[in-house]
Amino acid sequence: MQPDIERLKELPEAPLSPPGNGEEPDLIVTPEPHSRASSHATQLVDLASDFSLFHTSEGETYATLPIGNHHETWRLTSKLIRQELTRRFYNRYKKTPGRQATQDALEVLSAQAQFEGPEEAIHIRVAEKDGTLYIDLANQEWEVVRVTAEGWEVISDSPVLFRRSKGMLALPHPTHGKRLRDLQQFMNVNKKDDFILLLAWLVGALNPLGPYPILVIHGGQGSGKSTLVEMIKALVDPNSAPLRSNPREARDLMISAQNCWALAYDNLSHLPPWLSDGFCRLSTGGGFSTRQLFTDGDEVLFQAKRPILMNGIEELATRADLLDRAILLYLPDIPKEQRRPEKELWAKFDEAKPAILGAMFTALSGALREQEHVSLENPPRMADFALWVTAAAQGLGWSPKAFLQAYERNRLEANQLTLVASPIPGVLEKLLEPLGHWEGTATELLNALNNYADDSLRRLKIWPSTPHVLSNALRRLEPNLREEGIVITFKPGTQRRITLESRGKRASLPSVSSSEHPKTGSQPISHDAYDAHDGEIPPDSSGLGIQQPATEVTI
Repeated sequence: MQPDIERLKELPEAPLSPPGNGEEPDLIVTPEPHSRASSHATQLVDLASDFSLFHTSEGETYATLPIGNHHETWRLTSKLIRQELTRRFYNRYKKTPGRQATQDALEVLSAQAQFEGPEEAIHIRVAEKDGTLYIDLANQEWEVVRVTAEGWEVISDSPVLFRRSKGMLALPHPTHGKRLRDLQQFMNVNKKDDFILLLAWLVGALNPLGPYPILVIHGGQGSGKSTLVEMIKALVDPNSAPLRSNPREARDLMISAQNCWALAYDNLSHLPPWLSDGFCRLSTGGGFSTRQLFTDGDEVLFQAKRPILMNGIEELATRADLLDRAILLYLPDIPKEQRRPEKELWAKFDEAKPAILGAMFTALSGALREQEHVSLENPPRMADFALWVTAAAQGLGWSPKAFLQAYERNRLEANQLTLVASPIPGVLEKLLEPLGHWEGTATELLNALNNYADDSLRRLKIWPSTPHVLSNALRRLEPNLREEGIVITFKPGTQRRITLESRGKRASLPSVSSSEHPKTGSQPISHDAYDAHDGEIPPDSSGLGIQQPATEVTI
């Protein structure tokens, strides 16, 4: 290989060592000094000596560092870490580091975090540790709310690590006091069941362990559904872009779940099957994997469990698995004479928000205190959510019976919606009506159903065209049909057979067992005005003091 002539010309002339013992003089080459970039990089690493470096189970590297009179946690690749290193370097040396020096220093810090730092869990907005809940206020002082069975307080030094994502906004400082009635006047909800379920969803959304029912809000134009979703989002996980449109693919959905706690979607008109399935995975906990960009074989894994709420005019949730995880609310139109300017509405809401948050944290404290003493004899779907809200019932101002009945009625309504959305259940009832029992293969069942279905049904796109499509549809509908008294059994074998049996409708509400609490000495949870009234919220319910919204709701 030819030497680099130009580089050799630039080398300084090397001195010759004095001759001795008749030997030829040795050529002494002066070592090259360290480059400016490498020296700056070393200085930057030294300036980060007070960084607490760690990595997550997914291999992401973070640093917790002092900022002012508090500590902050940031990903080592974040813009703030670069800015903090640059600030420290300039304050020390009165000059700026090079871009390459900063990058080299960050790579060293990242390696130290990965191979020398501990593995830690990192959270966004809410967390749980040793039976205590922590809610990140996301303010400049990095304060969090600590909720225990004895109560709640705002603290500065959190024992759990939170991260901040772009767009996160701060929650206000909560104030003590039971003022859940303040929430009612801002929301176009005038049925007792709907308001109970709305508050239940809010308290469930602040439980770090989940699962989370999907809140689906329907209403026509002028019903205030977008404002309602935005206000709920503001109470749980405020963001500079609170309402979002349909994600384009599953990757976008999971990225959103990585960067915020509660996902809120506005004015949806249709849920494609992949999005419905994605919402189901996030509701009860699920993962998603994809190839990492600009690589051939590396995989990126997303794992999340998140509260989800959405609104739309049309029926959004029609698939059985999504409806089984959903809470459905229907908003009436707001008369023109009851509307107020949006600016005025939000000003009053922001004024009431600290007290509303305080009441929610009080309910969370009650849930922590009572959850060991509450059990459900006939737990519904999302049983952990139902147990959590039942334990919080006293702090919310109603009896466990009121919530469980409201939740069960809502689930029965969702079950009916599932059956109405499919053409199969009605034809199955016709098939079983004279027989009560049927058994055969999927091919035989499809032929039998085609005999009972008229031409208009068979021409529908959602009518099963093959035995395989029919079998898959029945598996999805199986829990909903069971609620209506139709039991489906799939028998394995070389010729897989399907058994249908009509057993009559099942109509039973779950009951709660919450005794005198001998371990804590608590009083039994009493029934309040919500148990004595049906339909709409009473004008003045003792216990919550909720005002009838007919003249108060102006959105």
